[in-house]
Amino acid sequence: MNQPLFVQNLYLYPIKSLGGIAVQEAQVEERGFKYDRRWMLVDQSGEFLTQRQHPQLALLQVALGESELSVFSKVDPSREISFDLEMNSGKELQVTVWGDVITALQVAPEVSIWFSDFLGMNVDLVLMPESSHRKMDPRYAVQGESVSFADGMPYVFIGQSSLEELNQRLEVPVSMDRFRPNLVFSGGEAYAEDQFKQLQIGEVEFQVVKPCARCVMITVDQEKGTKGKEPLTTLATYRSQGSKVYFGQNAVALAPGMVRVGDLIQQG
Repeated sequence: MNQPLFVQNLYLYPIKSLGGIAVQEAQVEERGFKYDRRWMLVDQSGEFLTQRQHPQLALLQVALGESELSVFSKVDPSREISFDLEMNSGKELQVTVWGDVITALQVAPEVSIWFSDFLGMNVDLVLMPESSHRKMDPRYAVQGESVSFADGMPYVFIGQSSLEELNQRLEVPVSMDRFRPNLVFSGGEAYAEDQFKQLQIGEVEFQVVKPCARCVMITVDQEKGTKGKEPLTTLATYRSQGSKVYFGQNAVALAPGMVRVGDLIQQG
């Protein structure tokens, strides 16, 4: 008899490549969870910034209030800035994410200055307005979905058993935050998610569309903001296909709704 699967953790990453937030419930939208990767840092050419080139971004933690977003340094929590969720300066910027060019809105000059001071370079924090549509790769879209500022897919699912199996192979275990999942589930064998296709979670139906390819970003220690070699080196020895390394699965939501920690995951 198959072991039942349940939602163990739900995570939002409001600002791309900054610290994530664990939540008890999340509003499922086409682009991803509500507030997930709707903000992003860009350089003066409009190119997106991530921990790949700037691992110190891991040291910035985000907190979501009822009407505002706060960002603070894990090293010095007094170094903090807050802004309204709806705030934007009205200044439109053309920004680029993996070759996709999208119209975004600068949040506010003073917010951009705060991030520029932290990084030691001129950057802007931008918001993706509802009017901007960044279409998913048509090879994987089910209903012509748009996606947020996420790398390419609205949702990432990972089983807790998969992380535990990986950690048995590592000299120093890693935590789930290395992989930035949206949904972590308990139950089932390691890599049970590899077999997922249609899922009913709470009131929402999801479709798993592809394995999640991994890069050097998973080598960034989220508490220290420094890069290493693991767990990518070890994963490459047994989770490679072609030139890519996979861990977790990408999914799209077929309709909006709510999902909650503790929800049963039913496979279609």
